[in-house]
Amino acid sequence: MCGAFFNSATVIEFIPSFFIPFFIFLARITDVSLGTLRIVMVSRGFKIRASILGFFEILIWILVVAELFKSIDNWANYIAYAGGFAAGTYVGMYIESKLKVGTIIVRIITSNKFTELTEALKNAGFTVTTLDAEGGFGPVKVIFTVLKRRKWNQIVSIIEANDPSAFFSSEDVKYASALFNGVDVLEQRSPTNRLLGLRKGI
Repeated sequence: MCGAFFNSATVIEFIPSFFIPFFIFLARITDVSLGTLRIVMVSRGFKIRASILGFFEILIWILVVAELFKSIDNWANYIAYAGGFAAGTYVGMYIESKLKVGTIIVRIITSNKFTELTEALKNAGFTVTTLDAEGGFGPVKVIFTVLKRRKWNQIVSIIEANDPSAFFSSEDVKYASALFNGVDVLEQRSPTNRLLGLRKGI
């Protein structure tokens, strides 16, 4: 009975043939979007979320895409497959950018407004670690802070408001020693130890 239940006829029987490319397109968008999100979750260390997404990704492939491909007999289905794959990649990346999950480390290089910038960051609740460095045109200060991705826009606004000429970049962090609302709470540790406590994920 299980074989009869998953028979292709049960899936496509009530779908008009001219709708099959459309359903292939939608199925590909769905499973590729899930696949894109799964890869992101794996890279950021979210094992359970990645596993759940992988389950539904392959379930859609088995129950929908594989069954629909049994009826491929014209070029429109190939176009739908390729188009769905491309659209699914875009949709998956768009969803991921809106979810803003995970943790990042932000590096800020400043030479002019170091005091104002660090004070503004601290007042906003960010914990900062600073280092002296040498830039191409003289000494500079490097500021490190660890935060949740959802706070990215907030910290960019603070940087631009206090030191528009500062250079800053971010990098995903797979593991941080301790975070409280996106802020490193191990302030009793030395700046060097706090930085070494971050393990970057691949």
